[in-house]
Formats: sequence, C-alpha cells, structure tokens
Amino acid sequence: MVNTDTYRTLARPGEGVYREKGSKFLGFAYPVNSEAEVKAYIEAIKKQYHDARHHCYAYVLDAAVEPFMRANDDGEPAHSAGTPILNQIRSLELLNVLVIVVRYFGGIKLGVPGLIHAYRTAAQAALVDGGITERLREVFFTIEYDYQETSQVMRLLNQLHARLVEQDFQSRCRARIAVPLSRQVEASAQLQAWLVS
Repeated sequence: MVNTDTYRTLARPGEGVYREKGSKFLGFAYPVNSEAEVKAYIEAIKKQYHDARHHCYAYVLDAAVEPFMRANDDGEPAHSAGTPILNQIRSLELLNVLVIVVRYFGGIKLGVPGLIHAYRTAAQAALVDGGITERLREVFFTIEYDYQETSQVMRLLNQLHARLVEQDFQSRCRARIAVPLSRQVEASAQLQAWLVS
C-alpha cells in the first residue's frame, strides 16, 4: 500500500553543469510548494542569466488527486528540452520540484538527440546535487482555547499524530497545528467535537 502521508522531494536546491560541443548547460533544481514560487525562481534565473539563449524548465507540484506537471522548451525544438527535464523529475518520483536548465550556445548545433541528452544530463546533475528526502503531507488547523485546556489540547494532538507548529498564549491561547493528510477527516471531526464540548 502506498503511503499517502509522505512524498519524495529535494532536500535542498541543487546545481549541475553539462558541456557539449562548446555549449554549456547549467542546471538548477529547487524544492517548491506553489506556482508562485516556480515563477519567482524562473524570473530570478532569467534575470541572473539574461545573456543565455534558452531557459528551459519543468516542474511537478503535488495536487489533491494527481501531480500537476509543466514543461517548457523556451524556443528549443519541441520536446527536446522541457520534456527530458520533466522525465528526470518523474523518473525519481519527485513532487514539489522545479528544474531549470540554462543553455549558452557554443556555435555548434547538437541536433534533437544531442539536446535531449544535454538537458536530461544537466537536470539529472542538479537533482542529484540537491539530494532526495521524504516529506510529510500535512493539513493545517488553527485552534483557540483557554489556558486551562492546554493539557487536553496536547492529548488531542498526540491522538491525532499532529505536531504543534506555532503557539501563542494571550487572553486566549491559539495554536497552529499540522496533521498528517490521511487524518484530515478524523482531525476535523475531533477538533469540531472538542470545540463544541
């Protein structure tokens, strides 16, 4: 049975370089959580490497039912850049990952097979450099309670296998908690029952 509470992603940003016939392919891999983050990284790389000919990329984001995937060839022949990058992410079964490969043209055309190999290799190097880790899928709740109820709240968190993300003690206590995705319905019901009682 597949564990829906965890997924594989990058441990940290990674970089890789591949050279072929004078062309240089710079690979950059990032753990991401949203399309806004994806766009920000792409814009930053395009700004930093503004003199490069191509900024090809692919990303996979976790979604409720199935992963959301995109690939962009940025002017290279169709499916010669973005698709090989995407296939590297998919072959490692990663989610919430963006890979950008910047190409500096060296004057000699590589042909479609050469481009596919180059983009795939640069992407692979960046992903390997970033390392792979397993992360927990979580949903977040914010609850308010009286200070005297703190021990009850902690027992409830323990029952739900939840973790305390943030806690604030004012006139009323406030806690932000993270619950494993597979316990979302149970957590919602128990928190609702606890709040009503």
